[in-house]
Amino acid sequence: MLISFSDIRPGIVGIVTSLAASVCCVIPMLLAIMGLVTGSFMLFTMQFRMILYPIGGLGLIAAYWMFFRLRKDCAAKDCPMKYKRLNIAALVSSTLLMAIVTYVDFFLVSM
Repeated sequence: MLISFSDIRPGIVGIVTSLAASVCCVIPMLLAIMGLVTGSFMLFTMQFRMILYPIGGLGLIAAYWMFFRLRKDCAAKDCPMKYKRLNIAALVSSTLLMAIVTYVDFFLVSM
């Protein structure tokens, strides 16, 4: 059975936008801790946090909106929602990633 893009769209949107938001802070910090890049790479990527962080937040809101709209449509049509657990897992993991990005951006980097 193939997975249709429209069935897992909320999860994909949530993951992609939270990964985009983490490009400015979390990913460079992890790479610097592992010794793969220098701190200057993190300083370079931090320039884009005012663009990437709102994109991540708005994308996460859009992903939840798509999920609840899809669930409402399935309830109205009295059909089971396909890949509901996969979407919920993707939304939860993207929410956790955005929480980590928020913590890193506002508490660790601001110091």
